[in-house]
Amino acid sequence: MRRSPGRAAGARTGLSRAERLERLTRKLEANPFLTDEDLAEAFGVSVQTIRLDRLSLGIPELRERVKQVARRTYSRVRSLGSKDIVGDLIDITIEEKAVSTLTTTEDMAFERTGIVRGHFIFAQADSLAIALVDSPVALTGLANVKFKRPVRVGEKLLAKAEVIRRKGKKLVVLVQTWVGDDLVFRGKFVVFAVHGGGEEGGMT
Repeated sequence: MRRSPGRAAGARTGLSRAERLERLTRKLEANPFLTDEDLAEAFGVSVQTIRLDRLSLGIPELRERVKQVARRTYSRVRSLGSKDIVGDLIDITIEEKAVSTLTTTEDMAFERTGIVRGHFIFAQADSLAIALVDSPVALTGLANVKFKRPVRVGEKLLAKAEVIRRKGKKLVVLVQTWVGDDLVFRGKFVVFAVHGGGEEGGMT
């Protein structure tokens, strides 16, 4: 039977199970968002073997690992509640940068085409930009966006936000959303802190 390149590479390493478990632990500590398929390819073993390894180590599946990271991350956000952020917030440095993921589902898509509605992609990016504002209340004042290609049901969106300019409590945030190596969305958002029912410093 023909072996995949990943399996052959893994076989050549000659790792014992104990060595594999140790490296698996380190690998997931460095990047908790690796899938079982990613790990199987990296170690040259089956997906089922990786699942058994995780169980023996007490490491939860990917979805639960994402939730654990998100719970730690959400506590840093002042401008939004956890339910207001679209997707899973996996990293944030307030007023600097942030990252979130969103797995698309059938209820997000047009029934006939399976293409994800644009407002879900926009909402992920918009909420990520607002989350960067260091204020109890923040709003989007302006957005300039471009959808680069259609997103289909089941594809996982990775949104990366970066503050590229600031003036007082007003931030200009660049958000780029990826599916794998494909850039599917790009937007610039002007987001600002709200104080006493109005914007701090004004929009101009």
